[in-house]
Amino acid sequence: MGILSGYTVLDCSIAMAGPFAAQRLGDLGADVIKIEPVSGEWQRHAPAGGITGNEINVSFLSLNRNKRSLAVDLKSEEGRAVVLRLVEKADVFIQNYRAGVASRLGVDYDTLSAINPKLVYVSMSGFGEDGPYAKRPGQDLLLQAMSGAMMSTGRAGEPPQAAGQYLVDAITAYNAFEGALAALLHRERTGEGQKVEVNMLDSIATIQMQELSVFTVGGKPQQRSAEPHAHVYIRSPYGTFATQDGYIALAMPNFKGMALALDEPRFEGLDEETVGWEDRDAVFALTREAVGKFTTEDALSRLEAQGIWVSPVYGYADLVADPQVAHNGTFIEYDHPTEGHVKTPGFPIRFSRTPSELKRGAPRVGEHSTEVLEAAGFSPDDIAAMVAGGAVRVMGS
Repeated sequence: MGILSGYTVLDCSIAMAGPFAAQRLGDLGADVIKIEPVSGEWQRHAPAGGITGNEINVSFLSLNRNKRSLAVDLKSEEGRAVVLRLVEKADVFIQNYRAGVASRLGVDYDTLSAINPKLVYVSMSGFGEDGPYAKRPGQDLLLQAMSGAMMSTGRAGEPPQAAGQYLVDAITAYNAFEGALAALLHRERTGEGQKVEVNMLDSIATIQMQELSVFTVGGKPQQRSAEPHAHVYIRSPYGTFATQDGYIALAMPNFKGMALALDEPRFEGLDEETVGWEDRDAVFALTREAVGKFTTEDALSRLEAQGIWVSPVYGYADLVADPQVAHNGTFIEYDHPTEGHVKTPGFPIRFSRTPSELKRGAPRVGEHSTEVLEAAGFSPDDIAAMVAGGAVRVMGS
């Protein structure tokens, strides 16, 4: 039996982050029911790295093991009734819909928790369920760009480089997995379920605990060297491009929109899924040339008007000053007895009933040795002996 045997998870998520989180629960023994459209989740059919499977592509295979599939139309009354009945006995519900979609489908937290107050409801999003960026697409490359991380890679003066993995998706998945487990533990202790919120922006910011703290606490700016210290499975253009005054990140744009947005007729008539794979370098070079004619602000507004996935490329200063980061409370601040005022990434998971809180800053060596040992039943003489013998250290010794 797995550690989560006996638990039922309803997985209404798509793409990578949600399915990955649900898979981890399944790997630990939970009965994960993948609730997908009658046509199947779109990722079953989309080419992965330009390769199509016999029936299921490799991305879907890699993210959906240890699951049973329920193909149901949530947009129909009958389909919704099926899911609501499953909710009655479910333990965990996971979704990563765009803002507002869960409510329109009738599977929002308020609705489902009224049916099953013990339900752990995991809501995953790109930037948070509310705030200035709530309706933006949560795409991995764009979140890497806004996280500040890219400005720590690549050559100075050249476009920043993205990670060669779906880094933000993976980190967000593990935060959702962790949040689900913590909420289940809370339920075991109290009998009550709760809502768990995880977003990609906070996830990628908080994973840079050391780097961002060097900037926010140590005050050292990011400075790239002359030589580079990058994803081969995404069609071109997919990457960062220099504007007249900065950089933008582009993710899998449609070429018709690119032609209109950038006044570049050479994109017209090109097939994204053919040329984008077979002549990646030429497409990338054309994109670089076209984007380079505009300022960052102008390029962003033009591309966004065509519905193209685009983002500014942030450094840490931009990230720290961003309004969505401020709205989310991504950073926490406190005064440390030896380090002074500290501002550092905080808590990427939001629990509706058991919110995270700062109880103490980083401890000094042996600061709590005495109280921990006393709570464990050691006498003052025992502790003194261990300190004298070098087995234990208390602060100041």
